Amino acid sequence: MDAVRVAWLREVLSGTEWLGATRRFAGVLRGSVVSHGGGLLLVGTPEYEPWHLAAHLVDEAAWSGTPELAPTLVRHDARPSDPAHLAVGLGRLEAARRGETLLVVAPEEPEPAPLLGRVHEARRAGATVLALGPGGGELAAMAHETLAVPEGAELDLDTVQHLVSAAAGENALPSGRGRGRFRDRLSRLTELLTAPPPSRW
Repeated sequence: MDAVRVAWLREVLSGTEWLGATRRFAGVLRGSVVSHGGGLLLVGTPEYEPWHLAAHLVDEAAWSGTPELAPTLVRHDARPSDPAHLAVGLGRLEAARRGETLLVVAPEEPEPAPLLGRVHEARRAGATVLALGPGGGELAAMAHETLAVPEGAELDLDTVQHLVSAAAGENALPSGRGRGRFRDRLSRLTELLTAPPPSRW
């Protein structure tokens, strides 16, 4: 989803709770990575890998001049032979420390092991834990901030991720620059509307 479609979606959602909720969550995400400066870890579940969100956050980090938003994608089935940006395994969560931010994206409550155990240890080590998922359950209980996307909600998890990543980048801009930068992005990305989808990040 590009900036044009995000803008259209925001128009459709105007007056609903989703715009405020996604912007608040994006503000917490941005505030955590910028103020703590320890880096952003992004992890999903064995069945759901948020590689698309990782790619969007990398773009937002570049467009907004906020390199802290660029995440390290932590993967359940990472292999040493994978490209470097796809080769970080769950062991990275064990090394999480104070100042780092861990964003967990899960369409449903993860199994207690191994993911939740590692998230719990990361929190105990001082990392800030954020969660995008169904709400409730162990993950929400251990997260410092949660954006609930329950099954059957008006928006699906993928759409919410687009809104969050876009808001994180726009809100990172100094006051007065967001609207102009957003117009620049609209201009550039309008050309891509008829292009084929991007290849796997």
